[in-house]
Amino acid sequence: MLGCKPIDTPMEQNHRLAYAEGEPFSQPDQYRRLVGRLVYLSVTRPELSYFVHTLARFLSNRQVQHWDAAIRVLLCIKGSPGQGILLRPMKDMCLTAFCDSDWAACPLTRCSLSSYKVFLGRSPVSWKTKKQPIVSRSSAEAEYHAMAVTTCELKWLKSLLSSLGILHPKPMKLYCDSQSALHIAKNPVFHDRTKHIEAGCHFVRDELVNGNLATAYVPTGHQLADILMKALGKRQFGFLLNKLGIRDLHAPT
Repeated sequence: MLGCKPIDTPMEQNHRLAYAEGEPFSQPDQYRRLVGRLVYLSVTRPELSYFVHTLARFLSNRQVQHWDAAIRVLLCIKGSPGQGILLRPMKDMCLTAFCDSDWAACPLTRCSLSSYKVFLGRSPVSWKTKKQPIVSRSSAEAEYHAMAVTTCELKWLKSLLSSLGILHPKPMKLYCDSQSALHIAKNPVFHDRTKHIEAGCHFVRDELVNGNLATAYVPTGHQLADILMKALGKRQFGFLLNKLGIRDLHAPT
């Protein structure tokens, strides 16, 4: 692939890889090796998390279309070989997180997809893209599950910083683009429609009451976790990529 022409986005928007049919890929070992290498690459390039997550779902049942999608990821990597995380020197060691979910994202199981991105100061330190283990009955429920998982990650990072002698007295900020989920987190009254997620509600609300967490709304267009959850267009992908703290060392200054 050294002589290939690079492209701007790793995957087509509104792809239908879950419905791929036709000729099975004849070299399954080659497909597994490529996806395995992309998994290691996503440790320093979080923008590839969603695409690696999608390709890894078809390790046991890969089609030619899946191989072509994996090659497209390589074409995008070819355009920015020196890209990675930039860890900046910082005085403010504040933890900030962005979380999001894609309701009923899996067309086969209708499980939702959760993603989060955690920053220490202005540097990204933790991120994740994962399919939720249950089927959510509303988009607000899916968003709230994403908030609960992100809260667990924030608490763990705070305890890790404390063991290193770094105190974090300020509330950790959690940004979400769902007004419904934010209202559920702040509303002390449970209704019939929220009883099935009552345990998660109590978990997040306890952190809010104790002053360990502060939630805030972020518009969908500025939701940084969006890049970890779906295939975006060229313009939005580039916009969020610049906000993630990702830089290309080979780019002209």
